[in-house]
Amino acid sequence: MRELLKSVKEKLASKYYKNGTSKNIKKFKPRLKARIRKNKQILNKKVDNFFHWIKGARLVELKECNTDEDPVRPELDIIFRRSHGRKIYGVKYMGEIHAVMCFAYTNHIPKNVEELDKFSQDAFLQSTLRGQNVGQIAIAYTVWSKKKGGGKLIVKEVYKKIKKSNHLNRLVTLSPLTDMATKFHTKNGAKLLQINETTQNFEYQVEKK
Repeated sequence: MRELLKSVKEKLASKYYKNGTSKNIKKFKPRLKARIRKNKQILNKKVDNFFHWIKGARLVELKECNTDEDPVRPELDIIFRRSHGRKIYGVKYMGEIHAVMCFAYTNHIPKNVEELDKFSQDAFLQSTLRGQNVGQIAIAYTVWSKKKGGGKLIVKEVYKKIKKSNHLNRLVTLSPLTDMATKFHTKNGAKLLQINETTQNFEYQVEKK
C-alpha cells in the first residue's frame, strides 16, 4: 500500500509542477493530502472487503458444478466427477460458490485423464472389497476461481482437510502443460513432481502430525 500511495503522490506532484504556476504550487500540498487521504480510504475499504470474504468463506462438498466454467477440463461431465468416489469441492460465501476444485482418489499418480479414470476406479473397487476409504492419494485434476483470492483459498482449505484425513497422505495435481498452471501451483507452495507427455504433476507436501 505504501508503494501505491507513493506512486499516487509522485503522479500528482508531476501534474502540479508541470502546470508551473505559483497559484497551483501553493494549492499543491493541501490538495495532494486530500487526494492521498481519499485513495487511502478506498484502498482500505477494498482490503477490508477482500479479507471479509476470505474469513467468511468455507469449504463445502458439491453435488454438481457448471462444467462450462472449467477452464481445464470442461469435457468431463458431472457423472465422471461424481463416480467411483470422486468429489467436487467448492468455496462458499454468502450462498454463492466462488471457487471449485475436483478430485479423484487413487493409489497411483496418473499421467493423463485415462489413467486418472482407471486408477480411481481401481482404488474405489479395492475400498469396496476391503471396507476401507478410497485411495491414499488425492488427485486434484481441475480448479478454477470466480472471485479474487478464491483459487489460493480453496487450495489452503483442501490442504487442511487432507491433513486431517486418516487415509489420505498425498495431495497431487494432474495439471495441463501451461505457464498459468505452473505459476498457480508453485506460487501456492507445490513442487513439480514430473512432466508427462500432455500433463504435469505438482505435489503439495502433506505434513501429518
